Amino acid sequence: MPKQLKPETVERIKQLAARYPKPDGALLSALRAAEREFGYIDAEACEAVANVLGMPPAAVWGVFSFYTTFRKETDGKHIIYVCSTLPCAMRGSERLFDHLSEKLGVGKDETTPDKLFTLKKAECLAACGTAPCMQINEDYYEGLTLEMADQILEDLRAGKTRARHVTQ
Repeated sequence: MPKQLKPETVERIKQLAARYPKPDGALLSALRAAEREFGYIDAEACEAVANVLGMPPAAVWGVFSFYTTFRKETDGKHIIYVCSTLPCAMRGSERLFDHLSEKLGVGKDETTPDKLFTLKKAECLAACGTAPCMQINEDYYEGLTLEMADQILEDLRAGKTRARHVTQ
């Protein structure tokens, strides 16, 4: 049986869609609501959102697959996004990414065997003044050194959160 959104989620998506001239204006928010409900987005979640918004599932899938910040079924518990734009690159984000890749034993867009971490690159995390930075789930870590990144990984493995700067 295909995934079904809870009635309260359907109602919330319809309320959001009513704010826009066309229902697809609420698509990103609707996908985020489905992600909260299902834990990740897949083809069935896209179809459920499409049904509520009256859109073709392929159009919803196209938007979902364009944005890298939606959780996928294969993602680990902690998704690590390392900023790769020029300001971060000039301050060592490639070295940071390579260090994390080696430390975790995974490449770009790969998940550790224990499903704890997924490593990704982000086009921009809007923290140019505090580069290099990374985002893990909803937490931002800025002004990073390799040692700080190691400590963050260690803390997350131990079940702790150690954000220097957190935004929601």
